[in-house]
Amino acid sequence: MSKERNTDFTLNSLDDLFTSQSERDNGYLPNIQDIPLELLDDFPNHPFKVRDDEDMLKLVESVSERGVLVPAIVRPKADGRYELISGHRRKKASEYANKKTLRCIVSDMDDDAATIVMVDSNIQRTDIFPSEKAFAYKMKLDAMKHQGERTDLTSRPVGEKLLSIEEIAENSEDSARQIQRYIRLTYLVPELLEMVDEGKIKMRPAVEISYLDEDAQRDLVDAIDTEDCTPSHAQTIKMRKFFSEGKLNADVITSIMQEEKPNQREKIIIPNKAVEKYIPKSVPLEKRQDYVCKALEHYGKYLQKKRDRER
Repeated sequence: MSKERNTDFTLNSLDDLFTSQSERDNGYLPNIQDIPLELLDDFPNHPFKVRDDEDMLKLVESVSERGVLVPAIVRPKADGRYELISGHRRKKASEYANKKTLRCIVSDMDDDAATIVMVDSNIQRTDIFPSEKAFAYKMKLDAMKHQGERTDLTSRPVGEKLLSIEEIAENSEDSARQIQRYIRLTYLVPELLEMVDEGKIKMRPAVEISYLDEDAQRDLVDAIDTEDCTPSHAQTIKMRKFFSEGKLNADVITSIMQEEKPNQREKIIIPNKAVEKYIPKSVPLEKRQDYVCKALEHYGKYLQKKRDRER
């Protein structure tokens, strides 16, 4: 089954989202329609990626056999089309399964409410990248703050304090401090954010880096490429300190990156040009490292035999 479990609302929970208590008491049912796929537009700046992975294959198989069991959530647009709030993976799976329509719950809600529902219906998935959480939490926080600034929302008492990260954390598996860290990731340049998603840079160093300006971050990207390593938490703290003092530049970043990290093993870096002429072109790129290691192993045995003969 798909991991998109939090978009799989029961009708009761959807009633709670989109209806009043009196409407539920009177037996009100959500407005469910089968909407043509070509009329469904993605949510603007949707932070959650739709990946063609194993879970998608399973979802496509399920949709092919049984259809979409849980409706997507959409809101109508002025041009007669619909905006997806929850169900982007179900839409993609329906396309792959050659379905023409997607069963949807149609709810007329404003931008802020739609953003909050979109984030809440996806944020608890287990396969989310840090970058997805980062932009999702930021979008929700901005929407909730905007709601708090408005005076036309009858559901919010006048004078109520702006909703905060602490209040978001009440309905999240992440603490307020962790949510704040995630939001800081939105200040990273794309290359560094990708390294965070790939696990090459951990959360705490990434947060320190987020306080550097774009030029400094670009210099760091270059240093990571040149030194073939990523900065430790201690190194990023040092970079942030130099930056706050106006002393951080490309040379300082490189110097910090060249400092030996705790438990760092010395590495031997051999330029590709120095060895490629000794490697047959028939050897695939991904197997060249093994080829070099085996060649060194054979050379070591050759030297040992030579020493044995000379004794």
